[in-house]
Amino acid sequence: MKLLVTGGAGFIGSAVVRLAVARGHHVVNLDALTYAACLDNVAEAAESPRYAFEHADIRDRAALDRILDAHAPDAVLHLAAESHVDRSIDGPGTFVETNVTGTYTLLEAARAYWTKAGRPGDFRFHHVSTDEVFGSLPHDPDVKFTEDTPYDPRSPYSATKAASDHLVRAWHETYGLPVLLTNCSNNYGPYHFPEKLIPVTILNALAGRPLPVYGDGSNVRDWLYVEDHADALLRVLEQGRVGRSYNIGGENERSNLELVRTLCGILDRLRPRPESPYADLVTFVTDRPGHDARYAIDPTRIREELGWRPSVTVEEGLERTVRWYLDNEAWWRALQDRDGVGRRLGTG
Repeated sequence: MKLLVTGGAGFIGSAVVRLAVARGHHVVNLDALTYAACLDNVAEAAESPRYAFEHADIRDRAALDRILDAHAPDAVLHLAAESHVDRSIDGPGTFVETNVTGTYTLLEAARAYWTKAGRPGDFRFHHVSTDEVFGSLPHDPDVKFTEDTPYDPRSPYSATKAASDHLVRAWHETYGLPVLLTNCSNNYGPYHFPEKLIPVTILNALAGRPLPVYGDGSNVRDWLYVEDHADALLRVLEQGRVGRSYNIGGENERSNLELVRTLCGILDRLRPRPESPYADLVTFVTDRPGHDARYAIDPTRIREELGWRPSVTVEEGLERTVRWYLDNEAWWRALQDRDGVGRRLGTG
């Protein structure tokens, strides 16, 4: 299969590119190379003759038409997005332009390409989204997001992802475009851009800086190892039912404070701090506006229909992640000077 992966130089996109190429797929990586993208993320895949790169923006219709015609993919895996909630608070316009206008432009280009090709039944447009579109859950372990949970986005980021989800469904219902949708929980793992909670905690700890925890640290997330997510996305692409959505979760709920303390314990063991345990660096900071209390996914549909479930526990995944950052200092050092890295964003 030949895949056009948008955002393939980003965190989740690059995991998909690496796995797809390793499994024998041909992959065209389309990326605008904005601040969070890094071609080093796909260096191993780029050595394969099954890999191609196109530097383009999903808002550029002419570029999309050219790329689709030139490469003739069997499927589009759409991961390109602005994704950092804190940045969306400071600059929502960029999120509207990329996540809404960009998705619209890509849908129209894909529809034109599909129609020109004779509307082949095996073509797929797979849109990758987030559980944040469903809003916030109470701290009740029996309450989780399902595919039928009403949308209730509460940040500019999640609102733009919700809008893009609705566009994808509309293009299926109105034009018949064969679409698939997935909504995932919080990802973590190798190549995670150093502005999200886990890499910030690891890198601040190594530098002896405060480990910021928003509010009282009670906010809960369902943590999904990025390579598990990539595996799930390919499973949905290959076996999912057209027009269907699938929630992808890690089945690993942890509060932010629990997560940070677990990371500190791993670092204490792998790279001890002479002065004191890393947990002494934990610093509670003012919460961000509209911070959702809890996300948790019910993965019944993907498990029962497609036979997929995560293979990595959060303890195992965090250990792998910390070891990766310890072993790949050159990668994250090169990103330290990029816009916004190392400073607090999204204070409202």
